[in-house]
Amino acid sequence: MKITIQTAPGSSGYLDMFPERRMSYFGNSYILSLTVTAGIGGLLFGYDTGVISGALLYIKDDFEVVKYSSFLQETIVSMAIVGAIIGAASGGWINDYYGRKKATLFADIVFAAGAIVMAAAPDPYVLISGRLLVGLGVGVASVTAPVYIAEASPSEVRGGLVSTNVLMITGGQFLSYLVNSAFTQVPGTWRWMLGVSGVPAVIQFVLMLFMPESPRWLFMKNRKAEAIEVLTRIYDISRLEDEIDHLSEAEEEEKLRKGTVGYLDVFKSKEMRLAFLAGAGLQAFQQFTGINTVMYYSPTIVQMAGFHSNQLALFLSLIVAAMNAAGTVVGIYFIDHCGRKKLALSSLCGVIISLIILSVSFFKQSGSSADGGLYGWLAVLGLALYIAFFAPGMGPVPWTVNSEIYPQQYRGICGGMSATVNWISNLIVAQTFLSIAETAGTGMTFLILAGIAVLAVIFVIVFVPETQGLTFSEVEQIWKERAWGNNSGWGSSSDSNNLEGLLEQGSRS
Repeated sequence: MKITIQTAPGSSGYLDMFPERRMSYFGNSYILSLTVTAGIGGLLFGYDTGVISGALLYIKDDFEVVKYSSFLQETIVSMAIVGAIIGAASGGWINDYYGRKKATLFADIVFAAGAIVMAAAPDPYVLISGRLLVGLGVGVASVTAPVYIAEASPSEVRGGLVSTNVLMITGGQFLSYLVNSAFTQVPGTWRWMLGVSGVPAVIQFVLMLFMPESPRWLFMKNRKAEAIEVLTRIYDISRLEDEIDHLSEAEEEEKLRKGTVGYLDVFKSKEMRLAFLAGAGLQAFQQFTGINTVMYYSPTIVQMAGFHSNQLALFLSLIVAAMNAAGTVVGIYFIDHCGRKKLALSSLCGVIISLIILSVSFFKQSGSSADGGLYGWLAVLGLALYIAFFAPGMGPVPWTVNSEIYPQQYRGICGGMSATVNWISNLIVAQTFLSIAETAGTGMTFLILAGIAVLAVIFVIVFVPETQGLTFSEVEQIWKERAWGNNSGWGSSSDSNNLEGLLEQGSRS
């Protein structure tokens, strides 16, 4: 018996042999339509994280109890993050059991319902319940969109297409600042700010009705005719057969693994532990290096730097949000040309420099100048540089890597778990930044973030593999080799040894 494992389509060797089959980012309008439609979930994600900072100013005016309660203010902000943690934790299971399309539709329904509850809230407690619903929708969407896009994308443009979802997140944040500005003079200000978020959810729901299910999910659920129908719209005939063969090989491996996986199964396999460590670690470091500190508190940071005008602070914050979106566009290009690992490392090095500049500016800034002075402007420069370095790299890389490092059987559940780590880290940073800044000083706080970024550099070097241009099967092979050399596969030790033994026996025959 002889078993021959061909170079999988999408690997660098395959595409070097057939360069005419290499697809460009704009090479297939069908894939772009899938990406943009799924990416509306990212827009909801970004809009919700940005809009509440402006809305809270007017909520305090309407509800006196909120004005005099820091606890209620924090709860209104953080309840959406709590909902997102729950949504992300359950979103992986929803994705694996019901599919990516139904998970997206469910997220849209929940988000739209939450937007309506918030807009009509008669008191802060109903508002908080609406924030929880919105968070649930955002949490499920944050898991679903990257996986859906990745599974429909050719490997050579997968990074850029998944990063489009991150562009939608940063675009949503920028949009929230514009909406906040647009509704400042409108009666019922905060109700419009929060209620209008339901519009994109309705739009995505309608569009998703016409979108297909993920072809990989369909194939693994033995709905092969439907999967092939989707694949024919993604690949030309010369590459279609190779893609189907690749999915068939993946299906055969899945049959040798445990039929159903749970959360604890992730930690029973050495390969899965390594993969989850890399994915969840990236998500944690994305937050602990301070990105949402900058996005949530950029007006406050600008005012801390000595710019006491509310209008000027909001204007400079709008520029920060615009730079974040623009930087993500740069990342879409570089992630498939420079690679995920190099992009993350260069991004983190720039983040470290930027955080040190911010730290020095706050250590030196006396606070006596009304217009900010030299060190006030240095702080604004540090913020701008931070976004310029973070947005192209540590913005899209964690989401992209997490969409491609897990095998099909684990992709939904591990994607949900890693997204949960992201949201928990987000909550920790959001709830502690101002307290730490008051206790240790703003300069020391940014120095602590710079130290965390140094740890992130070490983590990426040691634990994160390069996945640029690799097929899902080739990425799986990386973890096999890291865990067991060339002597094992996924799943339990016995299953892994059986699979590898079969392949070795075949190659000797």
